[in-house]
Amino acid sequence: MTRGPSSSRRLSWIVPYCLGCCWTLSSSSSSNNSPLIAAAAAAAMSTSATTHNHNNLRIIDSHLHVWADSSQSVHDYPYAQQPPPDSLRDAASTDQLLAQMADAGVEGALIVQPINHQYDHSYVLHEALQQHPTKFKGMLLHNPQLSAQDAVAQLEDLALQGFVGVRFNPYLWPKLAAKADDGNGDNTDDNKPALQWQPMSEGAGLAVYKRCAELHMPVGIMCFQGLDLHYDDILQLLEQSPDTTLILDHFAFASVQETARAQANFEKLLSLARYPAVNVKISALFRLDDADTNTFDAVRRQRFEPLLKAFGAQRLLYGSDFPYLLDQTIGYRGAAQLVASSWMKNHSKEDRAQVMAGTAERLFGPWGYAIGSSSEPPPVMASCNNATEKA
Repeated sequence: MTRGPSSSRRLSWIVPYCLGCCWTLSSSSSSNNSPLIAAAAAAAMSTSATTHNHNNLRIIDSHLHVWADSSQSVHDYPYAQQPPPDSLRDAASTDQLLAQMADAGVEGALIVQPINHQYDHSYVLHEALQQHPTKFKGMLLHNPQLSAQDAVAQLEDLALQGFVGVRFNPYLWPKLAAKADDGNGDNTDDNKPALQWQPMSEGAGLAVYKRCAELHMPVGIMCFQGLDLHYDDILQLLEQSPDTTLILDHFAFASVQETARAQANFEKLLSLARYPAVNVKISALFRLDDADTNTFDAVRRQRFEPLLKAFGAQRLLYGSDFPYLLDQTIGYRGAAQLVASSWMKNHSKEDRAQVMAGTAERLFGPWGYAIGSSSEPPPVMASCNNATEKA
């Protein structure tokens, strides 16, 4: 169930789907459009906003978050379990994102449901997707507490409302018993974290993953504590549903630290290139432990270039991890410029176009559709409707 502001109006809106189709939806949306939203949206779509795009290179930001500010969290969109960091609590509204995108010449973005709102998708739905359907697409957060039937039903419901992907956060699955350690609180395998979680590749997780293949909705996985903890589980997903598109967030958190575990994790990531369904987000550069926070040259040399060789540009996609990178020296505009210009200056124009926008649009459908209408939903959405009728 989604929740919106008390002051709302009904409107029809069009959401581009992964297959390039559009359909009309009717939903609630706030009637309060601030001047900043209008100004930022207009600027982002103007010709002048492309001056930062380096020879008019299109940029789609495939990974970022928005959430309610302090006031909205009290009145309309409460935080779930944990509030945002104090430094970013009032820095991640849709208004502020649009302004950052306009300044950087970013054409569109995939909004990943933030943990601060957990499974309540109302803010992303009402304040982003419905207000700016040509600029934003959404990636919902799967709730592992649901039964398989309820989880698939939620997936289909949110797909009908404009969400085009699903995030699996394995740390939201119930925990299993911890492994034994060396007596000092550290696991004996190179400080490998001991906690384990119930598999994503069973029960409701697998049901949703398989349904995503039918709906052409990619599944993104966040391996925050290391790919090795989830590698076997990911292999099970790939084997049981090879037609589902899988995306690993933030280089799969393959740190550039000179440890045996870090290198082994990166080798595991490279090994996944043999699965055509696997894609990797070139996102959150600051999360890979590079001491150089201006050029992230170690990330470029040790992670980006090998990934580009193994996966090809058509399976890598740029993302910022807004608003978290606002706490970094490089900032929003700087990160996009770094990857588009500096990192890829010696690569072909075609490869640059794929990493900065093409892969995202191949996986999630094109951005920038003008608002229109369609008398019938695309086949995938009709499939959702049929499933609902049979339930």
